[in-house]
Amino acid sequence: MTTSSFDVTIIGGGPGGYVAAIRAAQLGLRTALVEKEHLGGICLNWGCIPTKALLRSADVLRLIRDSASFGIQCAAPTVDLAAIVKRSRGISAQLQRGVKHLMQKNGVQVFNGHGKLGAPAASGLNIVVEQADGSTQSLHTKDLILATGARARTLPMFPVDGQSVWSYKEALVPTSVPKSLTIIGAGVIGIEFASFYRALGSEVHVVEMGDRILASEDVEVSQHVAKALQRDGIQLHLGCRIQDAKKQGQGWTLQLEGAAGAQSLQADVVLVAAGIVGNTEKLGLENYAVKVENTHIITQDFSATGHPHIYAIGDVAAAPWLAHKASHEAVICVEHIAGLKPHPLNADRIPACIYSHPQVAHVGLTEEQAKASGRTLRIGKFPLAANGKALAMGSSDGFIKVIFDDQSGELLGAHMVGDEVTELIQGYGIAMQLETTEAELMQTVFAHPTLSESMHEAVLDAYQRALHY
Repeated sequence: MTTSSFDVTIIGGGPGGYVAAIRAAQLGLRTALVEKEHLGGICLNWGCIPTKALLRSADVLRLIRDSASFGIQCAAPTVDLAAIVKRSRGISAQLQRGVKHLMQKNGVQVFNGHGKLGAPAASGLNIVVEQADGSTQSLHTKDLILATGARARTLPMFPVDGQSVWSYKEALVPTSVPKSLTIIGAGVIGIEFASFYRALGSEVHVVEMGDRILASEDVEVSQHVAKALQRDGIQLHLGCRIQDAKKQGQGWTLQLEGAAGAQSLQADVVLVAAGIVGNTEKLGLENYAVKVENTHIITQDFSATGHPHIYAIGDVAAAPWLAHKASHEAVICVEHIAGLKPHPLNADRIPACIYSHPQVAHVGLTEEQAKASGRTLRIGKFPLAANGKALAMGSSDGFIKVIFDDQSGELLGAHMVGDEVTELIQGYGIAMQLETTEAELMQTVFAHPTLSESMHEAVLDAYQRALHY
């Protein structure tokens, strides 16, 4: 066993871990990054990036099918599933090589293997790296950042076999399009895959215990997306429990129980999208003052745990479990370690995006959350059907919604549904970060014709000043 000493060691090379490593190196800290599988983590290799590549292929397919409405006649398109998957995997591989280059460029020393805390030391922390060949290496570090991420929650009723039961990993690399697909869970992952596989021709059912899809979104947004999915032929089974599931030949028979009574579903493939579990096992935390609840590490400001030199960022820590939240946490955490006194993370200003059909984006509070705060609200809403650019694009389904504090003019929340709204939400994010009020937003000149004009009109509508609706 060999030993090396570092100022900061990060366990986990995802969007939290590798960004932490880069920022630490920029600040002149001797930095180590421990990653047991692939640099870039789940997001780059098996999450954010490859799913968006698949969903882009689905968007192109829909556009070609609808080409006649634009005056373009096309032959009926055919799907080359292998090529779609190959493109997705190629994009992930390209970005992974980019992360490796960034580690080299910034002088970060990367150790391949499983990292965990060793026995407590008189000073500093001992990290043991267990490598694939069984050998180990010991690292000594002043500060440790845990960025080990999370994994898909499994259900005992549906053991993943890669054939008739999938997790998100199997859903990313299909060898054929299932004739019928039942998705367990109506969160972000479940709804995005529902959009993708329905576009490719699968009969898609979504089973959800809650009374609506996308439960973390504003109720109006959730209801609008549900109607859009149903128009696309996706069947939603809300408020339903799976009473029984039996393997029948190559597929499954599911017995559901809900407010509408009992019903039976047949599925060639079951996709389990029932949330995530934090990767907190085998990290050696039992000998340190690091608290874990519901598989996630409890943290305070600057991602601090109960130990003064151990931090946790990203999906292994608190929600929201988003890659950009992990990256921002990483920068704040490292700057705190380096003594730069950064501002703590404000979770209310973290945007969230869903790449379903239609897309969804939000930042800040939902209407329900804002009402619960006891404030008097002003709410504005503008339909994309009244926006010229949306009509020209053939993308007029959706709306923009904003929520203001009536007394101060503070923008409390913004919610969007429609094509490419994920590219618009940061406008409101910047406004919130700058503590902009409705007055500055109303006085801002928005270019015409753009989808972003709908953002301006929604603000105007909150104050009964909308011009085009």
